[in-house]
Parts: sequence; structure tokens; C-alpha cells
Amino acid sequence: MTKAQASERINKLRQTIDEYRYQYHVLDKLEISDAALDSLKHELYTLEQAHPDLIAPDSPTQRVGGAPLSKFKKLTHARPMLSMEDVFTREEFEAWVARVQKLSTSSTFFCMPKIDGLAVSLIYKDGLLKSAATRGDGKIGEDVTQNVRTIESVPLKLRAITTPYPSLKRRGMPNRIEVRGEIYFPVKAFEKMNRELEKAGEETFANPRNTAAGSIRQLDPSVTASRHLAFVAWDLDADLGQTSIEEEWELLRRMGFKPAPDSRLYKTIAEIGKHWKWLQDKREKLEYWVDGMVVRVNDNATFEKLGVVGKTPRGLVAWKFPAEEATTRVKEIQWTVGRTGALTPVAVVEPTWIGGTTVSHASLHNLDEIERLDVRIGDTVILYKAGDIIPKIKEVITTLRVKGAKGTKAPSSCPVCGSKVERREGEVAIYCTNPKCFVQDRENVLHAARAFEIDGLGPQTVASLLENGRITGAADLFILKPDELQDLEGFADLSSQKLVDEIQSRKQITLSKFILALGIRNVGEQTAIDLAQYFLTIDKLMSATLEDLMEVEGIGEIVAKSVREYFDEEHHVKLVESYREHGVRVHPFRGVKKKAGVADKTFVITGTLQTVGRDEAKELIRVAGGKASGSVSKKTDFVVAGESPGSKLDEAKRLGVRVLSEKEFLVMIGG
Repeated sequence: MTKAQASERINKLRQTIDEYRYQYHVLDKLEISDAALDSLKHELYTLEQAHPDLIAPDSPTQRVGGAPLSKFKKLTHARPMLSMEDVFTREEFEAWVARVQKLSTSSTFFCMPKIDGLAVSLIYKDGLLKSAATRGDGKIGEDVTQNVRTIESVPLKLRAITTPYPSLKRRGMPNRIEVRGEIYFPVKAFEKMNRELEKAGEETFANPRNTAAGSIRQLDPSVTASRHLAFVAWDLDADLGQTSIEEEWELLRRMGFKPAPDSRLYKTIAEIGKHWKWLQDKREKLEYWVDGMVVRVNDNATFEKLGVVGKTPRGLVAWKFPAEEATTRVKEIQWTVGRTGALTPVAVVEPTWIGGTTVSHASLHNLDEIERLDVRIGDTVILYKAGDIIPKIKEVITTLRVKGAKGTKAPSSCPVCGSKVERREGEVAIYCTNPKCFVQDRENVLHAARAFEIDGLGPQTVASLLENGRITGAADLFILKPDELQDLEGFADLSSQKLVDEIQSRKQITLSKFILALGIRNVGEQTAIDLAQYFLTIDKLMSATLEDLMEVEGIGEIVAKSVREYFDEEHHVKLVESYREHGVRVHPFRGVKKKAGVADKTFVITGTLQTVGRDEAKELIRVAGGKASGSVSKKTDFVVAGESPGSKLDEAKRLGVRVLSEKEFLVMIGG
């Protein structure tokens, strides 16, 4: 990027961020998520660090927030409430540590959770709460004293420090003490309030963070009091002889505050990284929302010596957890071919960190979605990610659109084989008309391998097997011999034998998974289970009429036609026979033994289960008469949460769906 391009990008980012910040801080609303806004600010900060001469006094990175709301009296902070630099990867965090250690001899770091709430400053005069103010623009905040007084975890009178503390110069309390911290909405209190609102037929709130901020900005303190907010402290501005933030934590406790919990002192990056991971894994079980971990130089003298860059202290940093949303730019739009021949548009984007991984592609679904989003090459877009699903484009930030940004058109021919494409009646997708298109063959084999749970078969391996005539379809995998693989690139004696052994170990398969492996159009995992449960054997399914198929609960005309048309084609019937001839054994459907508490209930699994695999857990649910679903809705009865659960857990909490631990699930299921 040239300097001229960087300057143009910086100016557009400043204007866009300022508008979003104005909406949030002044109008009390925000059109994009905090994670997406953080991503824009991070991009701006990085560009300005690369071009320091382009930093302007009015840049969003040089101030903390927008103008305070006019409905509250203004209070001036005696000491500015500064912001923090955000880092999103371990590499960025290690670079920050290196900068700190280059400028100082700091050897210990204090780690605390970055609680997602509302920062406030509390002023105590002669031990009594005098005022409370929001951050505001960093210099002037809003006077919310009356509302903060309703929060029970904020002491109205400080406790006297009557016992000696190792490094204290004196036991007496200074006349003026300032304590800064975070007001937040405890998760259980928030969920209880939403359940009561839903029961009363009233609109529920989206998340604890925004609700806490809105509660503090209520003109009527009784409304704030009814919300049962909480406060944790993270800064003490008063000279009681403390030499480190670790000592401040002890002083805050003695004065009657609860410092930010789960805080620890560490010496090494490895220890800090381990605590960061621990906090991330534990975040769903905490009583507060947390979006990262703050790491601060422990020694106060060193912290002050490091100074401030713009509005950001050098001595602390916010190491954010992987965001589910981020911003990036579209480099190009490609069209890929799937196993059914459908062409799917994919946006190639500038690599960005989201959901714990670096991504460079985002799904666009189809041409209608491209037109709905109005996405063009060069656009800045918001990506979102749920679980392990490929990121999708949520929206385009049109204010950052470059001049001459080009759209995309659907191709008139297949990008792989060059055959004509067609748009079938009543469908949005376009299809390659060549049934022998190489990519379709490859994707069909990969799809089958996943259904059979065969490990070690990636796109390149399957492509090599097809190109070299070792297989013509998925069924041929089961007659592969080690010596047929050894002359292929990447294979040796040991790896060839290992892959063949893996394939041979997967010759037995349940009926539902075999139906899924066939790759019938419009038949997914749950539909395959429904078909297996109704027809019991593959032969009965193959001979079923259209009317028979439509008798299956949950099967409509479109799916029924797809199944019937699939088995009406001779090469599909031969495929089933080939599987049998090559030693694949399809187990008839295992009968359902309905279990009380499980039968007719819908379960959703999120995260990693330690005792059973995800597929095995789904089978246990099905055998007990329940239904395993892939998404959470009001119709969901239970969400089973394993380790590192995704956004499905957040949705379950929002909807009030009961969450089960793995142990509770196994007890319920009877295994």
C-alpha cells in the first residue's frame, strides 16, 4: 500500500469510526457489533503506527470516546481515563512484551480479565462516595452518582485500613481517593430479567454489556436499582505507599471493593499465554461477560516511566479473545463447483483473524446474496463466524467503498470444465451441466469419505487418485491396495499401508450415514436419519415410490423427488451395488427405545465432548427417541455444552434454553 493509499484509507476509517462512536456514545445505539468496531479501530491503529506522520489530533485513536450525553451533568476527570492498545494474536502480544522490555527492566506482569461493561470513576472524599462519572470522552464524563449509589457492590463508605501492610508509608487514609472499575450486568441476573420480560410479553435485551450501559444512563435511579448491577475495581489513584498493581488489589479489597476476579501475577509469556487460554475456556461459565485479558506491567514506577503514546499507556495492553466478527476487504470473487454441480461464489478477502483462526475466504451463498449485500471487489466488509463454519459476509460498509469498485456476474460456463451452466426452475443456484465434471467427482468422494469417517483423505489425495485412475468413484476406495498408492506423490510404504488400513476399518456403516454418503441432493444428516428410521434398509428406500417417501415425517415434495430421481438413475443403483461388492456392510436401522425425558426432545451439541464423539452423542439421542439439531431456536429443549463451546451457547442463554454439561447429558441419556 502506497502512502497516498494509506492516507485515503486512514481518512475513511476515521470518518466511519467517528460516526459509529457518535451513535454509541451520544445516541446510545450502535449499528455494528463491538467486535466489528474493534476490528476497524485495530486496522486504523496499525496503519497509523506504520505512518506516524499521518496521525492527527482528531483521530479516533487519540481520544477515548465521543461527547457525553447532554441529559446528565458533566464531570471533569482529574486524570484522563485512557484507552488501551488491543492485540489479537500471540505474535502481536509478544511484540508488545518485547517493546516493554526494550524500554524497561520489567520482569513481572499482572493479568486481569477484560470485563465487558461500563468503565466508571468513583471519587471518595474523607472516605465517603462523593461522585461517580462515566468515561465520556476521556476528559469529561457523565455524572451518574445517583445511579451508581444503587449498586450494592459499590461501598458508600470506605473501610478504614487499620492493620499494617508491608509497603505502606502510613496507615491514615488520604482525603481524596479515586477508584476506577467496571460496572457490569451479572449473567444470571441478566438472564433472570430477560425471562421475566419474556413471560410478561415484553421485549428482551440483547446482551449484558449494552444493558448495563443503558441502566446506568437511566434518569430514574429506581430503574437502575431494579437491574441488580455489579461493580469490580481495577485501578486505585491514591498514595498509600503501594509500589505495584498487585499491592493495589490488596488495598482495594481492604477498603471494601471487589477487584477484577481471576487476576494473576506472572513472569513469562508462556505463563501469561496459559492464563489467557484458561480465561478463554472458562469465559462461558463466568458471572460476567469478558472479551479478553488486560496485561499490565506490575511495577508502578516502571508503568509511569513507560509513559503514554497518544491516548494509550505503553505499560498495558488488552489481549482480546478471538472475535466472532471482524472487518476486512474483498480482493476478488471466485466461483467454486460442489458435488451436486452447483456453482457457489466465494469472496477472497485480505487475511484477517476471526474466531481463533486466520481466514482468507468468505461464503457468499449465491448470486441473490451478492445482489442483496451489494458486495463489490475492493469493499470493506464485516465477516461473522459461528463455530467452525466458514465465515460469511454480514454487511458491506459502504462509506469505505473505493471509487470504481466492480461488482461480479454469474459465469456463463463452468470454471472447471468449461461446460455451460444453467439456472434450474424454482432455484437460486446455477449448475454445471456436465455430470462428469472432475470437481463434482472429487467432491462426491470427499463427501462420502466424511460420512464413512475416513481420516487422511484430503482434496489433493482424492484428486490424485482420480487423475491417475486409481478410483473412478467413492466405492473404489474400499478396494485400494498399498502398492497402488506408492507411486503417487506424497506416499511411501508406511503412509500407503496406513491409509488403506484406515479405509478398511470403515467398511461397516449405519444406514443413516450410508444414505448421507450417497450424496443425494437435498438430503442432509437429519433427513438421512429420518429416511433410515422409516425404511429400515437401503433396499426398501431404493424401491420406495414418491408417495411412500412423502409419508415420512418431515419429508416434503422437493426432498422426495430428489430421492426418487437419484435412484431412478442406473449409475446410482450400480454405486450402491459396488459398495456391497467391495465389502461395505450397511447395518439396518437400529430401533428406537424411547427414554423418558429424552423422547421427542430436541438437543443441540456445542463444543468438544470428552467421553463420546459428537456423532456418537447424536446417535445416543436418536436411539433414545430424541432429535439432534444443528441450530438453537425457541423449539430447542436442551443444549449440551462441551469444552470451548461456540456461539450456540450464547444463543441458548439468550433464549432461556436449558444447558447441560456432558456429565448431565450422559446421565439423562442413560450412558
